[in-house]
Amino acid sequence: MTSAIDPPLPAVTRLIATDLDGTLLRDDKTLSDRTIAALAAAEEAGIEVFFVTGRPARWMDVVSAHVHGHGMAICANGAAVADLHADGRLVEVRPLERAAALDVVRILRDAAPSTSFAVELATGIHYEPSYPPFHLDPGATVAVAEKLLHEERPGVGAPVLKVLAHHPELTPDDFLTLAREAAGGLASVTRSSPTALLEISGPGVSKAGTLAACCAERGIAPAEVVAFGDMPNDVEMLSWAGASFAMGNAHPAAVAAATGVTLTNNEDGVAVVIERILAER
Repeated sequence: MTSAIDPPLPAVTRLIATDLDGTLLRDDKTLSDRTIAALAAAEEAGIEVFFVTGRPARWMDVVSAHVHGHGMAICANGAAVADLHADGRLVEVRPLERAAALDVVRILRDAAPSTSFAVELATGIHYEPSYPPFHLDPGATVAVAEKLLHEERPGVGAPVLKVLAHHPELTPDDFLTLAREAAGGLASVTRSSPTALLEISGPGVSKAGTLAACCAERGIAPAEVVAFGDMPNDVEMLSWAGASFAMGNAHPAAVAAATGVTLTNNEDGVAVVIERILAER
């Protein structure tokens, strides 16, 4: 068991921001009874809970029943805000421009041969023939990325939330470093998968940026936020929040960005901290 490190909590916690996979969800993609109870108790105490994830809105069914008053979730690493009370309808999109996406695809094809791509649109995902198949999205179009990103006329296509890039041989961190060095000036590049799968969003798009905007709309300061995460795509959010916890199973970059470490996702590490927050109120 990983021991929790208990940093000071905010004097007032008004919002909890939590990643899903590897953080709030157990490895079998379920929520434990303890975590469900902790989320409900936080909302009952007047603390808003935001799910902040790399998942698209259509994959939020794992937690949609546990979104309380506001109904909002930040999806696709900050590229979209979805209303889960309205079947995941997107209420805000921060797109990756198609011209920039095409440039990134070209650069990564040159820098890392054997890279394959998928394109996550606001309407769903599509991918190249060599990309690992998405069994959750049987209706996807299969074609080369250049075709998937093509529009008949500028502005008529659905917004691009992110491009995904997979490499069959590079290590995940090596692929991330290579992509950031080669294309980081054109887009935000991160990862949340244990495989060499990168997530490429518009410049400056991150979980932290969209969370900060949502908090500002509610008059909530960073010092009043407690955040949880486990992977490189959580680093900016963990650094931004007044108090933040990397999971006991977290990537070293997440641990370095957080103010503390809690138990693993399989040990209800988020619930442990929420219970502490409520006990100290």
